[in-house]
Amino acid sequence: MTGRPPGGAGSGQDPVAAAARLTGRAASGRGSSAANPTEVTLDGGDVVVVKRGEDPEAVRAEAAGLRWLAEAGAVRVPAVHGHDRRWLITDRVPPGRPGPGAAMRFGRDLAALHAAGAPAFGTAPPGGPREAYIGLAPMRNVPGTDWPGWYAEHRVLPYLRRAVDDGVLRPAEAAVIERVRERLPELAGPAEPPARLHGDLWNGNVLWGPDDEVWLIDPAAHGGHRETDLAMLQLFGCPHLDRVLDGYQQVAPLADGWAGRVGLHQLFPLLVHTVLFGRGYAAQAVAAAHTADR
Repeated sequence: MTGRPPGGAGSGQDPVAAAARLTGRAASGRGSSAANPTEVTLDGGDVVVVKRGEDPEAVRAEAAGLRWLAEAGAVRVPAVHGHDRRWLITDRVPPGRPGPGAAMRFGRDLAALHAAGAPAFGTAPPGGPREAYIGLAPMRNVPGTDWPGWYAEHRVLPYLRRAVDDGVLRPAEAAVIERVRERLPELAGPAEPPARLHGDLWNGNVLWGPDDEVWLIDPAAHGGHRETDLAMLQLFGCPHLDRVLDGYQQVAPLADGWAGRVGLHQLFPLLVHTVLFGRGYAAQAVAAAHTADR
């Protein structure tokens, strides 16, 4: 969560005080109060995670996203115990280890999450804002009925323009990506209904718990194309990824040619990273565009 420092009630509290106020239970610190997020122990021994946000809309978006994903009854997500303009209180995920069985179960559960659907591409979670975030980058939730057009307009173009304006993407590189953007209707593959996406599904947001359970945290949830979540999962690596994909395909087989569209769906996160972190990701974004344009 990122953005402007908010005002409002509770903005000056420390994590322990915020946890007590928002849960209605006495609380004590656990670990460093300077860490963000940090763990806090509630009266009775329950441990929660307290996350401090700098933008009220980012806090609201994350809380709404977690609740929307949880409503699907598919992949495990931490329960939200309270939030305000600055603080978000959620369950602590118990630690575990990646394993092939957990990966298969995760794939099946992710397919069920996507199948829960969304009213439209770009739909925000109920109670979530239009002006949301993906990591540290602004992300606008604008509903649309046509995925290629919506993806081109609201997931590729804003970050492409900013990367060019900031000088981190050169004109010749931008032209490669612009060509893919223009060809999206013919490159997108068969039409799919809007899926309920986590939206920022890189490996750091996948927590492996005990008993073959996998938990998802820090969503940028919205209605989108299910291949986008899977492409992002492949972008930065995931333990036992082959088993995750096998489990997914058992429940909801992907459309023919999906593997050739991975680069197309990775354009969005790679352009976000180019905007946030500079030239190091520009070459990857261009390479993904070349792959998609074959």
